[in-house]
Amino acid sequence: MSNVTAAAGRPPSRLGRDLRAAILVGAALGAVILASLFLVRQAFIAVVAISILVATCELAGALRRGGGIKVALIPACVGGQATIWLAWPYGTTGLLSAAAITVLVCLLWRMREGPDGYLRDVSASLFTVVYVPFFAAFAALLVVPADGAGRVLTWMLCVVASDIGGFAAGVVAGKHPMAPTISPKKSWEGFAGSMAGGMIVGAVCLAELLHGRWWLGVLMGALLVAVATAGDLIESLIKRDLGVKDMGSLLPGHGGLMDRLDSLLPTAMVSWLLLSVFVPLS
Repeated sequence: MSNVTAAAGRPPSRLGRDLRAAILVGAALGAVILASLFLVRQAFIAVVAISILVATCELAGALRRGGGIKVALIPACVGGQATIWLAWPYGTTGLLSAAAITVLVCLLWRMREGPDGYLRDVSASLFTVVYVPFFAAFAALLVVPADGAGRVLTWMLCVVASDIGGFAAGVVAGKHPMAPTISPKKSWEGFAGSMAGGMIVGAVCLAELLHGRWWLGVLMGALLVAVATAGDLIESLIKRDLGVKDMGSLLPGHGGLMDRLDSLLPTAMVSWLLLSVFVPLS
């Protein structure tokens, strides 16, 4: 039981979280994202950048606590911010250039501590750079076009629908574990609920927000659910390997910010790729 749950005197939900706190925090985060998109949509990039700075520090901290692994945190944070912000004016060229330079700096940064654990530490640093800011930079690419708000909402609503559909179906009918050694509470019934939610929302969003073909939205929703589920399982593997319950404790009912980004990070990249094909820029 988390300290927040115990302090509040409320029992955790069936999924081991304080559900009320999780809903309130989720609603607050959603409000910040919507405000950034509809007031000045480029402000969404600032929301992404701040979130990724926190998430990078959380992942580095978890690696240090659980495995004694030293991430090159300063290069990862500075280079991660450059990767996100340069994706705005310079597109994929800026994104890839900043990420490549960040990788090189991480390799050089760790040299000063000598060969002991060098490969372990630089591998973790490169993993952190790719897994967090590099993937997140595709969210910045999504918002840049004139219809960027619709692109971001299509991506995020599909992932949210996947989470809600999976939660509801899992609680009501979850009986067959999907990956019992990785995430025991994740079931095939929950995955089916995620698929249903993601495909329905994908069809509606692509047709209504981006004026695309609804059946492409169904395909996109299904692919995003699959990638979101994989992202969730990947982070569960990381946490089990490190022996930590959460990446952080910033968000009541959720754990750390990184614990909320596990499915959003890889799906940002996939969404950008799919929407580049399904709804090409005019």
